[in-house]
Amino acid sequence: MAHNPFRIAALLLIAACPSMTKAQTITQEELLRRTQQLFDALIPGDKTPFQRYFAEDALFHDEKGRSMTKSQLLDDVTPLPKGYSGSIKVVGPQSIIQGDTAILSYDCDETEVIFGQELHARYHETDTWLFRNHEWQIAAAQAMRYYEDPAAARADPKAFAEFVGTYELAPGVQMRITSEDEKLYSQRENRPKVQLIPEATEIFFAKGIEGRKLFRRGSDGKVDALIDRRNNEDVIWKKVK
Repeated sequence: MAHNPFRIAALLLIAACPSMTKAQTITQEELLRRTQQLFDALIPGDKTPFQRYFAEDALFHDEKGRSMTKSQLLDDVTPLPKGYSGSIKVVGPQSIIQGDTAILSYDCDETEVIFGQELHARYHETDTWLFRNHEWQIAAAQAMRYYEDPAAARADPKAFAEFVGTYELAPGVQMRITSEDEKLYSQRENRPKVQLIPEATEIFFAKGIEGRKLFRRGSDGKVDALIDRRNNEDVIWKKVK
C-alpha cells in the first residue's frame, strides 16, 4: 500500500505540536494570579489585562445587573477619581478545570477609601475560561454583591406608638405591629415576631432580610399604611386598627 507523504507530514506536525490537539493545562494558582491582576488594574484604570484575558466575544454580567460586551467592559475600566483609593483582594477560590474549560469561583473583599473615609463591600464572581486559539481567556463572567444590612439609626421609641396596629394586605391576611421594651416588631399569623430596626425615623429593616418597611401617612398626618418595599417595588398593607 502506498503511503501518502502529505498525511505523514501532517501526523508528524501534530506530534511535534501537542497544543494543536489538546488544551494547555492551567492551574487554579495561575487563574488566581491572572484574576488578581485584573482587579489590581481596576484602581489605576489599566485596560491591558482586560484586553489580554477577556475573549473578544466575552459576556460579562456585573453586580449592578449590567450585561456588557468586551468593548463595553473596557470602556468601563477607568481610573478612580481624585481622592479615591482602594483595593480588591481575591479570596476563597474554587475551581473546576477539565480539558479546554476552566471555571473559577471566588469572593472579592473590597476596601474603598473616599477622602479618608473607609468603606467595605463583598462580592462573589464566577469566571469561565476557555482555551481557544492557543490561549486561555475568559468567555463569560458573572458577579454578585453579598447582601449587607443597612446601618441602624437612632429613633425615638415614643414615636413607635403611631406605628402600632393591625395592617391588612387582603381579607384575612394581616400583620400586627407592636412595641415592646422600646423596640418595634412585626408579626404575621402563626409566625415568630420580627424586630424592625430603624434606618430613619419612619423607615425600618429586619436583620438579614432584604427590603424596607415604611410607614405612610395620609392627608390627615396619621399613619394609614405600611409599605413593604422590595427591589424598589411596593406591597401596601392598609392600616385597619
